Amino acid sequence: MNSNETVIGITMGDPGGIGPEIVVKALSDPLLRRLGKFIIFGIDEQLEYAADLIEVEPFWGVHQHEKISRDYPNRVVLANYDDFSIPAGVREPNMISGQASVKFCLDAIYAARAGIIDAVVTAPISKESWKKARVNFPGHTELFAQQCKCSRVAMMFTAGHIKIALATIHQGLFDIRNTFTIGRVFEPIDLLNDALKNYFGVDKPKIGVAALNPHAGESGQFGDEEIRIIRPAIEMAISQKINAFGPYPADTLFLRAARGEFDGVVAMYHDQGMIPIKLLAFNSATNVTIGLPIIRTSPAHGTAFDIAWLGKADESSMKEAIKVAAQMAGVKKAGLDNKGRLRRRG
Repeated sequence: MNSNETVIGITMGDPGGIGPEIVVKALSDPLLRRLGKFIIFGIDEQLEYAADLIEVEPFWGVHQHEKISRDYPNRVVLANYDDFSIPAGVREPNMISGQASVKFCLDAIYAARAGIIDAVVTAPISKESWKKARVNFPGHTELFAQQCKCSRVAMMFTAGHIKIALATIHQGLFDIRNTFTIGRVFEPIDLLNDALKNYFGVDKPKIGVAALNPHAGESGQFGDEEIRIIRPAIEMAISQKINAFGPYPADTLFLRAARGEFDGVVAMYHDQGMIPIKLLAFNSATNVTIGLPIIRTSPAHGTAFDIAWLGKADESSMKEAIKVAAQMAGVKKAGLDNKGRLRRRG
């Protein structure tokens, strides 16, 4: 084996969702498999059922998950969790699925931190399954941050040349006001700036920052968060030599970004950023957790229980997530300094 070859870990996601199907569909593409070697953290029964559903022969080697290795001889290997008994074809959230899907993630994080894999791509989990399993994290982002001991992370979504980071994520809309601070807005600006430089080849990123309120608050007439919080966060970023601009009304900012005026955008809340991303690239958008010491990407969609095990799931976003992970891993490996740290550009 080429020791420099990229190894990508893929978690299967919720066994009852479309995760098994999109993993098998994506990796059945021989061109995609040229990007590196792959370790799937999942259950063989679900993956074989998915392969049968789409009429492809299983193409992966099977090993027990207790002994994960970078040096498997197969191009695609399943780290098999056959200790979880989940009938293939289940299409609803349940406790066992929650326990299994979080275990896939925890082991993949360990493997990434130990250097066994170079990046993690996560298939969708069910937050309801995690709740039934008493997993006290609202999603992947928070779990990865806690396991990597990172206090500063952000969700970034890619859709072609557009990159959008979120200031707040899995939080009720009316609860945002209780945690909305200057630091909460500055951090995604800072992290997005670093990600664009370090991984996406943008030497001097231009970052547009969205307003929270209609018409950017109209000088405080429709809320003063732009004056009290967002503008000071932008000024803090500028003081750090970051090219940040705004706050701009969201209804025009994303159009300006789509036309190439900005390299990245910071949205204030989940749906403010997700709606334009999914309008622009529903089947190909990728979620990247920025600020982690490891690389983690995922498709920008959920478990889709309603179409699970029907052969209808579109694997395009999973393929893009794998491509982005491979590209980032290649950049990181090429850009490490002599102490194993990622060099900052600019």
